[in-house]
Amino acid sequence: MDLDREACYRAVKARDRRFDGRFLTGVLSTGIFCRPICPARTPRFENCVFLPTAAAAYSAGFRPCLRCRPEINPGVPAWSGTAATVNRALRLIAEEGPEATNLQALASRLGVGSRHLRRLFRRHVGASPAAVLQVQRVFLAKQLITDSGLPLTQVALGAGFGSVRRFNAVMQRTFGRAPRDLRRSAGSTPSRLTLRLPYRPPYDWAGVLAFLAPRAIPGVESVANGVYRRTMSLAGTQGIVEVSAAAETFLLATITVDRLPALAAVAARLRHLFDLDADPEPIAAHLGRDSALASRLAARSGLRVPGAWDAFELAVRAMLGQQVSVSAASTLAGRLAATFGERLSGPTSSGDPRVLFPEPKALAHADLSSIGIPGTRAAAISSLAAAVMRDPALLRTTNSVEQTVATLLTLPGIGDWTASYIAMRALREPDAFPVSDLGLLRAMRRHLAKPSPALLQRRAERWRPWRAYAAMLLWLDDAVINTARRASGRVVLRS
Repeated sequence: MDLDREACYRAVKARDRRFDGRFLTGVLSTGIFCRPICPARTPRFENCVFLPTAAAAYSAGFRPCLRCRPEINPGVPAWSGTAATVNRALRLIAEEGPEATNLQALASRLGVGSRHLRRLFRRHVGASPAAVLQVQRVFLAKQLITDSGLPLTQVALGAGFGSVRRFNAVMQRTFGRAPRDLRRSAGSTPSRLTLRLPYRPPYDWAGVLAFLAPRAIPGVESVANGVYRRTMSLAGTQGIVEVSAAAETFLLATITVDRLPALAAVAARLRHLFDLDADPEPIAAHLGRDSALASRLAARSGLRVPGAWDAFELAVRAMLGQQVSVSAASTLAGRLAATFGERLSGPTSSGDPRVLFPEPKALAHADLSSIGIPGTRAAAISSLAAAVMRDPALLRTTNSVEQTVATLLTLPGIGDWTASYIAMRALREPDAFPVSDLGLLRAMRRHLAKPSPALLQRRAERWRPWRAYAAMLLWLDDAVINTARRASGRVVLRS
């Protein structure tokens, strides 16, 4: 990635927050890399090297700054929107850890050659997949050391290190001091800890909650008093995660578990769920050129598209939302979870969700008509569950979005709207657009003479490559939301 040295240096001198996350500064005289907003004295221009990612800085031999803390950088990945293959690879690394870092195996899963993947990483990330994973581990460990009271052995485990010896050696080499010397305070207990999830401001937290609240699955999720809560089960660990907004540029995720999970995977899922890697400025600048969206954008600064904690859960929720209202779909999803899901085994607080959404194996051969849905839809959900059991990667990022959507369309009960909705939220496709949605058509009544999917499709061409964000903006329109609340048993804002 090409960086204008003089422009970067001007941003560093001004400590301009607009550039925080767009690049990092490696200081040759100290061997340290910093965020553009670092409060330390500005280094001389000739001593500065500007790097696109923390992995690139790490690979170049620089150590993270202890003052500006690059591990909580509210940055946007430098590769965002530039290489779909790299995006998929990075998601696999974040979700699967060491299993996804073998270059040959990773390239094979992504359907490209290993030499081509190496070139893509060098161009867009500035480091190898193994270096990306190492930085993720180091940064997560540093955050846990600084912000939690976890014993260092559990920090090593939670950050994904294979051994305490390896953890000590890497942290010593990275920061120039032992892990115990990095600790500032002890604020969390081993069963309850808090992660900072940085983002690039602004962030429309109210809009995200306004979208998630009516779609929350009773017993599995809840939204109340500005806090999102849900149950989680990951790698044998069960618990509750609750997410709230902080005064600074990050969300706070408080995790209560029966035993420490692989926290990197938890953080990756939450980043996808809350769309924390989006860069709102170029999205708003592009969509704001259309008069139908400009005024809505002014009221929704920091627009995000909520994703999914689990792709299978989201896909089932989308299928339950076919031909019914949002509230009816949520009720059906709650019945499904209560009937076929597992209850949390550990202690929970009063009012917390207590049910785990059922796994595919629980639904593949179940009689789903017992929860009050038509037999054809019950069969379609069971068919999806069986397909995911046959191919666990069906709803993951291994395949391209186009391949996944094409496969979904071959399954019974999944049409264009459902496939587009799954692509938009579960697969994180920024240009997915469920063009036949009645809520979108209703929102465009003032701008289209006779709203129809064909006319909306034509108008939406100008919104590419951010049509999913345009859809979210229209769904969050107050008039549409109020109409949805008044509707009874009608398809308004589906899923």
